[in-house]
Parts: sequence; structure tokens; C-alpha cells
Amino acid sequence: MSFLSLGAARHIGTLLGRIAWLMPSRMAATTRTNLAICYPEITESERLLLGKSSLINTFQTLAECGPVWLWPAQDVLDHVLEVDNLALLQAAQAEKKGTVVIAPHLGNWEVFGLYLNQCGCGQSSQLYQAPREASLDRLLLNARSRSGARMVATDNKGVIRLLKALKSGEIVGILPDQVPNVDSSGDYAPFFGKPVLSMSLVSRLIRKTGARAVLGFAARVTVGGRHGWKIIFQEPPPEIYAEHISDSLAALNRAIEHAIRDCPEQYQWEYKRFRRVPPGNQRPY
Repeated sequence: MSFLSLGAARHIGTLLGRIAWLMPSRMAATTRTNLAICYPEITESERLLLGKSSLINTFQTLAECGPVWLWPAQDVLDHVLEVDNLALLQAAQAEKKGTVVIAPHLGNWEVFGLYLNQCGCGQSSQLYQAPREASLDRLLLNARSRSGARMVATDNKGVIRLLKALKSGEIVGILPDQVPNVDSSGDYAPFFGKPVLSMSLVSRLIRKTGARAVLGFAARVTVGGRHGWKIIFQEPPPEIYAEHISDSLAALNRAIEHAIRDCPEQYQWEYKRFRRVPPGNQRPY
């Protein structure tokens, strides 16, 4: 894929996404279930159209991995065609308390991670969960750190490094919308009106350091025939700074919901976000 143009890679992703939607795949089934949970207000036909578009976008993200991982970082960043509200991140960094950048699985988060360390706002440390395959781990680690980002493991030592980075006034990037492996790493909070186990790391980092929070993502766009991405920064609800973890987590999930509603077809609906529910609630998968 890295030998192709970005447009050609996306066309292949479109074809694969359409095939996956027509087949009885787990990805298609999970997408339908998630959209039924999160968008009960729209019609079934509208959900089916959104689901098909979601699967196409997911396969476009996969098809973009070749260029995004293996092209020189600057060649990838040359395809950032627009940036919206960078001033929000600049203002947060100007307070010199560090900034937690919340980057949900929306658009192309690999591109956003590259951009975050090259946007002129200082050093970034980004949470990184190593895959089991050693060769893939080396590839991902090199790809994600080649623009200067520090990759930090998802363990206690990694959390200590994130705390130090924030106390030094740096940026910390976190993908916040994955289900924690254990209950102690999160708590239940509403997401599209349904309680789900949600990662508490963002809230704990903010509370311990006084850091600011900014949400960001790289939306897939085509401008004047050019294929690329639009970097978008948004301000989360003020309750994300609340003392009580439940209030902060609810605000974090509302921030993610707000971003998703900007381009719902580019969210990773194929992920089983609702697989951990409170005792007594029925699992949807």
C-alpha cells in the first residue's frame, strides 16, 4: 500500500469495506449493534447507510496504514490540508500546566499522532500498547515515533512518565475510548446514554497535575481533488475537571460523543465498546 498514492489506497479501502458490509462478518454485525444502541432516533435504513459508510471508512483507515506508517513523516503531514482551532491547543500550552490531548478512534488517529508532535506546541508523549507480534511492534513503534513523539507503555511506569511530562508542561496524547482491561482502570459512565466501563486515566492525570484537556482528531477529507486530512481541535465540557471521577468521566464521554457527531461515519463502530456493562445489564454482543 505504501507504494500507492493516498487516493489509490483509499479506493482499495472503499472496495474492501463494501465487500465486508455485504458479507456476514463480525465487523458488520458489531457495527449494526453499536449504531442501534447509539442512534435509536434515526430510521433503520439510515442506520444501514451509516453502517456501510462506517465500514468503508474503517477499511480506508486500514488501507492508509501503508502510506501513514512508511512514508517519510513530512510526506504524510503534507497531506494535512486544513487545521481547525489549533489556537485551542496553543492556549492550553501557554498555561504551562501540560495538556492532555484526547484523541478518540475517529478519522485517522495515526495521522493525528504524527501531527501532534509537529504542530509547534512542544514535545508530546503518547500512550502506546505494544502488539503481541514483535515485528509489528517494531514497525508501529518506529512509525509512531518518527516525528519525535515519545511512546509510553500502558503500565505503571508509563503512567509515571506521563505525570512527569505533564508536570514539565508537555503534551500527553491518549486514545480514551477503549474498554479498560480491569475494573480498577475505569468506572462506568454514560456513552450515548448507555453506561459503559470507561478509562479513568485522563481524569486522574488532570486531577493530579492540573493539566488542561483538549480533544483532537484527523478527519478524512478531499479538497480540490486532493486526498488528505483535516486536523480538528475541540474543547471538552468544563466538567472534565470535576473533582468526582464520575462527573469527569461523563464529561469525557460527552466530549467524544460531540466529536463523533461531526463525522459519525469515520468513527470505529466496529469496536465492541459496550462489552463491559454494569452487573445486571445485558451485554449486546
